[in-house]
Amino acid sequence: MSRNDNRTGMPENTILQQDESPAPVVTTTSGVGPSSSAAAGASNPAFSWSVPTEFVELPSGGRFYDADHPLHNQSTAEIRFMTAKEEDILTSKPLLKEGLALDRMLQNILVDDRIRVGSLLVGDKNALVVAARRTGYGADYTTRVSCPDCKLAEEWTFDISNPPANNFDEAARESGIEYTDVGTFLVSLPMTKATVECSLLTGDDELRIYKETEKRSRRNRDAGGGLTAALRSYIVGVNGDSSPLMIEAFIQALPARDARVLRKSYTTVVPNIDLTQEYSCPNCDYTADMEVPLTTDFFWPK
Repeated sequence: MSRNDNRTGMPENTILQQDESPAPVVTTTSGVGPSSSAAAGASNPAFSWSVPTEFVELPSGGRFYDADHPLHNQSTAEIRFMTAKEEDILTSKPLLKEGLALDRMLQNILVDDRIRVGSLLVGDKNALVVAARRTGYGADYTTRVSCPDCKLAEEWTFDISNPPANNFDEAARESGIEYTDVGTFLVSLPMTKATVECSLLTGDDELRIYKETEKRSRRNRDAGGGLTAALRSYIVGVNGDSSPLMIEAFIQALPARDARVLRKSYTTVVPNIDLTQEYSCPNCDYTADMEVPLTTDFFWPK
């Protein structure tokens, strides 16, 4: 067992998934353009190396951010390559305990310091996470997987160099889901016939769900509550009524079938990256698409 096992400190509901990114933009101490000042700040007069930067494609294309957000209508975000300083952050015991190590690392490598990690849409954050890992440890990600058919456990290497973004617009059209002018989407439910307005989750929402679930778990191991906590985070209106009391009453009485439709709709139409890759078992020749398992090896490779 690796000494790095169980050190992620990441919320379990974090789904890390990046859009295809252009070639890295590397700056030197004599570089020009928006990246040069960021890189120069990491330079030492006695050592001419400057931290390279990369523009990462955002799955959302900046479409769902408010007009005053730095990423409003921006298709990319610029990050610095990971350094030993970021590795220190990722191994900080206090940050790991609070589940904040990953966010703190991302905040440290964002070139535009106006961007707050907690305000990022989850899909865009996932894209930055994967890009950061690639800059730090390369595009090959080796981890242990089990064959779904014969259960053989072995090490398998995935390529995370160019994960595509999902086509959320097409998925929404096929599902009959409408986007609104304020960056939310409307879902019609089959049983209650309600029209539910949902927002896109941010890093702050994700962390709040994680902490709420952890708190319930400490009080009562069988308490659960993660599913309803997620519904509370992204449902912002029911049949045009946005009052908290109405939304809570609706969630408590929501039929399981409608709840499943809501969860599936959210996963389908939210901008994100796709880390599904082909897996072929060398033992039984089983072949299928597999979502890249994000274990402790992701940021703590052996």
